[in-house]
Amino acid sequence: MFRRQLSDSFVTLASAALLLSSCASFEAVSDSPKMAVGAGTPVVAAAETPPVGTTAADAADDPAIWTDPADRTRGVIIGTDKKSGLYVYDLAGRQTQYLPGGLPNNVDLREGFATPQGARVLVAASDRGRPGAGAALFLLDPATLKLEFWAAIPVALAEPYGLCMARRGDDFLVIVNGTDGQVRQLRVAMGPDGKPAVAEERRFAVPTQPEGCVADEARGRLYLGEEGAGVWRFDLGAGPAKGELFAKAPSAMLTPDVEGLALIEDAAGAWLIASSQGDSAFAVWKVDGAEPLYRGRFSVIAANGVDAVTGTDGVAALGGVVGGFPEGLVVMQDDVDEGPAGARQNFKLVDWREVRRALGL
Repeated sequence: MFRRQLSDSFVTLASAALLLSSCASFEAVSDSPKMAVGAGTPVVAAAETPPVGTTAADAADDPAIWTDPADRTRGVIIGTDKKSGLYVYDLAGRQTQYLPGGLPNNVDLREGFATPQGARVLVAASDRGRPGAGAALFLLDPATLKLEFWAAIPVALAEPYGLCMARRGDDFLVIVNGTDGQVRQLRVAMGPDGKPAVAEERRFAVPTQPEGCVADEARGRLYLGEEGAGVWRFDLGAGPAKGELFAKAPSAMLTPDVEGLALIEDAAGAWLIASSQGDSAFAVWKVDGAEPLYRGRFSVIAANGVDAVTGTDGVAALGGVVGGFPEGLVVMQDDVDEGPAGARQNFKLVDWREVRRALGL
């Protein structure tokens, strides 16, 4: 393990210097070439989605998972195509909806969002395609499982990039980071006029470009991936943020770029998953204790008609019953889907039990 502490002021100054010394690159397509099958302990995928793609080409990036608390066999997987819009899939990976618009990069969601029509699932995506906006907000109807665009909101970043969400009591938080390392934490509600009421809670930063992030609300923690450096842990409060880089990259755990982050809870505890794009693997830590405990790496190999996951980007996970997965589901982007349509991009579905068996969790 590698640790270091950075104050808000130091990180902010470092990020500002990086912004002045280099121009932010507009990454609307995948940043990873075709790679070899991953170096982690092998697991197999249970299913995969159809490849994303429009006349603008395809660039799958990041997924999110939701299940109905009253019936965990009902739910959706939402995935971004950062060239064109959002895809909605059922819990077996079949496409049910496509929402064109914007250039959404990362996506996340939280249920129980109050609207005049009743509680909805609030879905947020970082977006570089809508003028003046940094994030796009959507509402998922739990009864129909239909997703609708709600509004775009500005975020004070040079180039919005990664995104995750959190609940803190009744507050819904949208956390967006930029290619210059800056992070903005926003509180979002529905105003009396039906439009978003947005308040910026805090600003902090990491030295270089981040992307993936995930919140652990139960323990008040926020995990953030710095692509070329590793994984940070912050508090999930509203005050000044002091970060700890607890997993270094490159290392035996992570090969840059560090991309998606996911959190999954089961009977054995809470687990953090980080996609190690440089060697097509996923690192896993047990994170319900005082300090993260590294438990190994896995990679998704070709089996049962589903090709291997290579050059992976975003990843999402949900524990408990998730459709036909009795103990949890992990969904990750595959940079090169070797299917009948050629080398495209899609999302793979992995039974969490396969990961637990492979790593002895």
